[in-house]
Amino acid sequence: MRRHLFKQENRLLIFTIILAMVSTVIFSCKSKNLNYINYYNKANEIDSIYRIANNPQKAIRKYRKLFKKYEPKNQELIEEYETYIRLADKYHKNFGGKKSLNRLIPLVAPYGRSYKKLYPLYQKYGIDSIEIKQNVANWKNNLNKKLVDSFTIAMIRDQEGRPENKILAKKNVEKNAVLFLWTFKNYGFPSSQKIGRLNDTIFIAMPTLLSHMVSSENYPKIKYKVFEYLKSGDCSPQEYALMSDTYDYYKNTAVRFGYRNSSQDSSQVNRGRKSIGLPSLMHASKIRKDVFKKK
Repeated sequence: MRRHLFKQENRLLIFTIILAMVSTVIFSCKSKNLNYINYYNKANEIDSIYRIANNPQKAIRKYRKLFKKYEPKNQELIEEYETYIRLADKYHKNFGGKKSLNRLIPLVAPYGRSYKKLYPLYQKYGIDSIEIKQNVANWKNNLNKKLVDSFTIAMIRDQEGRPENKILAKKNVEKNAVLFLWTFKNYGFPSSQKIGRLNDTIFIAMPTLLSHMVSSENYPKIKYKVFEYLKSGDCSPQEYALMSDTYDYYKNTAVRFGYRNSSQDSSQVNRGRKSIGLPSLMHASKIRKDVFKKK
């Protein structure tokens, strides 16, 4: 009898393990198939519901649905995940509490001490400044130290010789291009979650480094790979746009404010922006105005 029960328990354990493995594989495959350009466009659509249509409660519902499907991002200026949490808190909607707040920390940690602006919100949910600082410290300890050092050097090297010594600047661009291709092959895209953005006093400005790749012989290879990382969610639309638009003299997405001129067709520019997940020109202008109002 005991032997029979033991066999049944073993079968149940084996079945449970197999089921867990299959579920993991299915979820992994599903995640790999997600195209983050769709995520960025959906985030822009929801932001316009909140910011332009002035319907924050509808935006909260749609954000919640989006973040169940995609691992959230917190892009510059639009800050969709932080916006969702703040709106949900304001309207007393469930956003996941402490678990979701801790999920936000790594998204704001790359930008120096900007996480401190979250202190009042976190305190409402029983998270004090000591716990936040510890979470940020844990995040920093998990960064790829080798890549942090490599891209810190790349950032310093990128500025050497500019703008007078064009020969030196060109030489340094090629060195950094080799670093990018090596990083892509061995580690993927050097996102803020892998290397941060601030190493002591050196700000690793990834859009700047990428935009300077347009003068490299390896630019076509780099652009192809970066577009793949845009789709996978490792590279932001702003980073990709600054690189590709520098090459095309800002005729595609006019991503740098003020670069669009009267000869550009705004509808064509907006189509270009949507194709990589950027908000329309009008929407982007509204986001900037709202951000500057808070300062």
